[in-house]
Amino acid sequence: MDKKIFINNQIRASQVRVITEDGQQLGVMGISAAITEARNRGLDLIQVTDKVDPPVCKIGEYGKFLYMEEKKEKAAKKHQLKNEHKMVKINYNISEHDLETKAHQVEKFIKKNCKVTIQIYLRGRENAFQDLAKEKIIHFKDVISQFVPIKLEQDLQKRPKGFTMIISPGK
Repeated sequence: MDKKIFINNQIRASQVRVITEDGQQLGVMGISAAITEARNRGLDLIQVTDKVDPPVCKIGEYGKFLYMEEKKEKAAKKHQLKNEHKMVKINYNISEHDLETKAHQVEKFIKKNCKVTIQIYLRGRENAFQDLAKEKIIHFKDVISQFVPIKLEQDLQKRPKGFTMIISPGK
């Protein structure tokens, strides 16, 4: 949790809207009356939000409140859409069989709904054969498209040490 939660005497507002632990609204009251009401029940006064005027406070157990907030955050993270991005590197001298093996790995990534960056590195004298490297990476894309439908997210781009291309699952 990244925001600070104020309880009891930490609350700085003079008037607060109070809600009981079972959700019943007690209305707007002074901070001292609200703290007294919470203490009479043997609980804490917890500031839920300060975005409205007067701030909303809830009467309840502070530890239980923190636990429930943490639980809500975990549930929200669980249901977030994950945008996975994987990377596959091939080199200039890759054999046809190894290319197919890498293509099957990319197929698994695409089936998991991940974007895949394909990189081909050129080292030393290989930089002289950039046109052959382009053909190799385009051939690799064609091999992948035989196994699974793909969509070209980012076209072939020249990088200082080779070429890159980004593909994603096609429909």
